[in-house]
This record gives sequence, structure tokens and C-alpha cells, in this order.
Amino acid sequence: MNVAEARAAFPVLERFAYLNTGSFGPLARVTVEAMEQRLERDLEHGRGGITFMDELTELRDTARERLAAQLSVRVENVALTTSTTRGCNIAVAGLRLQPGDEVVTTDNEHFGLIGPLQASGATVRVARLRERPPEEAFDTIAAEVGPRTRLLALSHVSWLTGHVFPVEELRAALDVPLLVDGAQAVGAIPVDASAFDFYTVSGQKWLCGPDTTGALYVADPERLEVASPSYMAQQAYEPEGTFTPKEGAARFDSDWLALSSLVGLITAIDLAPEWRFEAAAAVASRCRELLVEAGVEVVTHPRHATLVTFVPHGDPAETVAEAYRRGVVVRDLPRTPWIRASCGYWTNEKDLERLVAVLR
Repeated sequence: MNVAEARAAFPVLERFAYLNTGSFGPLARVTVEAMEQRLERDLEHGRGGITFMDELTELRDTARERLAAQLSVRVENVALTTSTTRGCNIAVAGLRLQPGDEVVTTDNEHFGLIGPLQASGATVRVARLRERPPEEAFDTIAAEVGPRTRLLALSHVSWLTGHVFPVEELRAALDVPLLVDGAQAVGAIPVDASAFDFYTVSGQKWLCGPDTTGALYVADPERLEVASPSYMAQQAYEPEGTFTPKEGAARFDSDWLALSSLVGLITAIDLAPEWRFEAAAAVASRCRELLVEAGVEVVTHPRHATLVTFVPHGDPAETVAEAYRRGVVVRDLPRTPWIRASCGYWTNEKDLERLVAVLR
């Protein structure tokens, strides 16, 4: 598959310069068709019986395998979730943090991570990175870690700046469990989650899957408590209220995932070409170059991930609205003067030129 063939898979690209995968990835025609076929089967044959349950088990197993491959980890260490937010909640709640405990994060995090940390009861220490160059990230984060730190929690790729944080270096240098928010990394850049304690996945972003799909990698499932068990996470239960969790990370599985969603996620993952990471990195670099040439202030430093954040000449929200009217989909970032462009392997030069034309 070449770039032209890859673009042809996504009908939205026929009308829009779609640069908002950091929020929702484009849906491929084959993904939607696979979901529709699954729904038609459920419509005609119902959602019950041995065959249906066997298909459910098979689809969950297959989705878990595909997600494990994206993370370069063993399938036994992957839980199926509905979002990165759900994955963060599972990990943080399972640690049973107490008042007096500390967690360290950054000022570049999404509420999907910040919310669970604030609700944990622990003291949240925030490393101030937003106004610093990415080269200072390691020292700034490490300086917040102390003897009461129970968890270090931060993004692999910042949803605000697009900068890749030094998560591997932090895990190697600090004897503290590390929860990584992988929402802007999985499917966008190569990921090996095996070095971390917890790593979350959003299925609807760079994997271009349907809504309410995701995953959580847990390095040692036996050491994390099941704080909010779902029906799909138990192996057996008794009327008295006792239950036996499933083996491995499956004990943290979220509630029911529709079979059509599982089919869609598997189809979307299988569609992605082997050259996706190199292509996305190249087009993100080109996006940055064109913006600089057009006199636009770019926040994202060179050679990071696939998000390019910049400062428009006018109001960000108004600029985003005007861009949409002109067939360019980007997003403004709340409580900042910034706009973010998401560059995928399907993005081409014409998409970037359309963006620059709007900004001019």
C-alpha cells in the first residue's frame, strides 16, 4: 500500500485536510463496513446463544492480541478498556493511595490522567514543563520525586505541545512506579511498553478505531488491586459477594465492549501499513517547516512526535472555526493561545498547504 492507496481508505480525506487525529482518528471505509456487517449479524441472529458468546470471546482475545502487538508486550499483560481515562482510573485506584502519599505529574497532562490523580487522595506534585524546552524535562520531573512518591504519572507524548517526554530514561533512573498515558503515542510512534509499570491506549485516536475502545498494560497484575471489578473481569463469583478475578491483566477488563466495536478496532489496526511511523514523522516535520516559513510561531520543537502545536495570528477558536469552513480540521487547545495539527501517515503536502493558506 502506498500513500495514495492509504488515503483512499479514508473517505473524509476527499473533502477535508483532516488534521485532528489527536482527538479522533479518521475512520476507514473498511472499518465502518466491518462494524456494519457485525451489527447486521446481530440484527438478524440476535445477541445470544453459544455461537454469539463464542464469537465474543474470540473477538476479545483477538483485540487483546492486536493491542499487545502495538505495545510490544505479552498479551497476558493487557486489559481491554474503553479509553485512556478508564485505564488511568484502573491503575491509580488499584494502587490504593492514601493521604500523605505523593504522586508526580506535569502541567502538560490531559484531564484523563489529572482527574484520577486528584481523586486518589494523594498529594499531587506538578513538574512545570509548559514554558521549558523539552531538553529540561528529565531534570524538572526528577526534581519533584521524593521519599513519599508512590507514583510517577505522565504522558509519553504531550497532548498540548507534541513533545516526547523522557519516559524510558525516567523509568530507568527512578525507583518509582510509572504510569504512562499513551493516548498520543500508540499508533503514532513506535512503542515498547514493557519497560513501564502501566501504559494506557486510546483506540479512537492514532489507531483510527471506533469510540470507547482502548487498553491498559499492567506489568505485574498480581500486585495491583482490582478496585472496580466488572463482569468481564471475573472468572467466578459467589452469591455471598466473593469472586475470583481472571488470570493476568484481564482481571482489569472494563465492562461490555460491543462486538461491532471490537471488530472495528481489529480491522483498523490491521489496516495500518508498516511504514506508518516513518511517514507520519516526515509529514509532521514538513508541517513544522511550512508553518515556520509562513511566519507562524511553532511551539513544538523539531524531531518529536506527530502533533504540531503553533500560535495563530488571531483568536485560536475563531481560527479553528474558519479553518473548518475552509475544509481544514484542526483544534484549539483549552486555556492556551495554541492550535494543534495532527499529522498522520495519510497526510500529504496538499493538506499542509491548505492549513498554511488558512493561517495566512
